Amino acid sequence: MTPPLDLLLFAWLVAAGVMALLWLVHFPLLNAAIVDFGWAFVLPTLAILYAATGSGYGPRRWLLAGMVAVWGYRLAFYLLFTRIVGRKEEGRYTELRRSWETRVPVKFLLFFQGQALLDVILSIPFLLAAMDSYTPLRWTEYAALAIWLFAFVGEASADTQLQAFKSNPANKGKTCRAGLWNYSRHPNYFFEWLIWVAYALYAILAPWGWLALLSPALMLFFLFRVTGIPATEAQALRSRGDEYRAYQQTTSAFVPWFPKQRKAQGS
Repeated sequence: MTPPLDLLLFAWLVAAGVMALLWLVHFPLLNAAIVDFGWAFVLPTLAILYAATGSGYGPRRWLLAGMVAVWGYRLAFYLLFTRIVGRKEEGRYTELRRSWETRVPVKFLLFFQGQALLDVILSIPFLLAAMDSYTPLRWTEYAALAIWLFAFVGEASADTQLQAFKSNPANKGKTCRAGLWNYSRHPNYFFEWLIWVAYALYAILAPWGWLALLSPALMLFFLFRVTGIPATEAQALRSRGDEYRAYQQTTSAFVPWFPKQRKAQGS
């Protein structure tokens, strides 16, 4: 049996190695958005690692690993083919280069490694579930599976709707209001967070299960305060200006909800 702390250390080495490789790859690509692919790719890889080496109840370990693999690898390759391969670097990363000014490669290396460390912290629910030997599966794990399925379909639908909108040349420079994007400015982020709620619920009754709550809490913090909504909306305002401001006035920032009436100018 591998001690949990040793597994976490090995997970960090794996994540750091993948992100170091992707940092090297981003130079010829001229696209730092490959870090997003890495972030999503590493998480299911760690879940499978924990399932293969953990000492917990087998069905519990592998059910969660399967959930994370379906979610994580879908997201990783969606990001790879819609934001990286054959694409110009996203404005968020161009803005980072501009704001950093000096020692940009070193700062990007630290940024990539920060994402590796974040992956390891977020993977704690996967580790807790993989070490949980209680049998059989509990009601919380079935409830988590139901929430995960709902959130997975929601996130995949939001991504598909956005990509279909962007692929139409007539929509260049416009804001997507199709489908779920009519009810939330960031439905993909909302369903992403809900997926992490499902992972936390799945592991909540394991020994030290309360630590699983760190993952959805940390995701919410990053989405609202760091690399999620603030950076995305700042770039949208730079590129679309008043058209995006009108969207902000009528559409929920996070939780999907019915659109509001736009305020009259000057009111």
